[in-house]
Amino acid sequence: MNRLAPVAAQGHAPVMAPSSGGLRGALSDLFWRRPRFLLVLMLAPPLLWLGIVYIGSLFALLLQSFFSIDEFSGLINRQFTLKTYGDLLQAANVDIIVRTVVMAALVTLASAIIAFPIAYYAARYARGRWKALFYLAVMLPLWSSYLVKVYAWKLILAKEGILTWLLGKLHLGWLLDAWLALPYVGGSSLSVSATGTFIAFVYVWLPFMILPIQAALERVPANLVEASSDLGASPGQTFRNILLPLALPGVVAGSIFTFSLTLGDYIIPQIIGTSRLFIGMAVYAQQGTAGNIPLAAAFTVVPIVIMGFYLWGAKRLGAFDAL
Repeated sequence: MNRLAPVAAQGHAPVMAPSSGGLRGALSDLFWRRPRFLLVLMLAPPLLWLGIVYIGSLFALLLQSFFSIDEFSGLINRQFTLKTYGDLLQAANVDIIVRTVVMAALVTLASAIIAFPIAYYAARYARGRWKALFYLAVMLPLWSSYLVKVYAWKLILAKEGILTWLLGKLHLGWLLDAWLALPYVGGSSLSVSATGTFIAFVYVWLPFMILPIQAALERVPANLVEASSDLGASPGQTFRNILLPLALPGVVAGSIFTFSLTLGDYIIPQIIGTSRLFIGMAVYAQQGTAGNIPLAAAFTVVPIVIMGFYLWGAKRLGAFDAL
């Protein structure tokens, strides 16, 4: 049996809305009459999951950072205090924070420099099959295991690895030895140096920089580049005055990924690099080994605050339009 659904517009034929009895029919009528209710019902489960699991856990973490650890018993003193943040500002902990932020900034800068020409070629010259190959080449490393890639780089960068062998064949072993002898960046081999950590970070996060830049460059009209050339601008002037400003939202969008992922990673520095701690390693050590959960929570608040300011600045630069 059908019922007529009246239409307000004059001269239109009535719409036939099928009706079925029972609970299914009642729900169908309710969702048809109130589409906003259906929207709320569909969004409620993911929003509840986000609010309870993600935001709730962040709130609990923030709350833990205002507790302290009893140095005698090792138990958590659940009284509101800023003592843990005082411990966080000790020289050793500040050194960990600075080291992590500097590494994240260097990885982001290097990724942008490497990714820009690759993204520019894909946006301007790659067509058809070549563009498909570009996406395949960029995405393929993301399909393999994260740990497999890290351990592969550890073997490549080892003292007996292929990179050392190749430099020896090219008679450039002296250059590698001179670099490894430098403080802060060197070590007994690349696999146990800050340079090795940097190389692994850049490789792992590079696809997250290439794709946003490529998307931003595809939005740049080709006639602007041609007009710049016709007006006598050099390639460097065209890059500084046209390409870079218009592609900057894509660069900033990619930097959100590379900077934040480097800031919180603790696996790469554990496998490749020196014994110097990063924020992620400090959180793991304080929560797992030392049992100092308040200090681990305080360490975790640091990248949250840094990324909060970073995202605020990225939004002002229009980076979210290129995500």
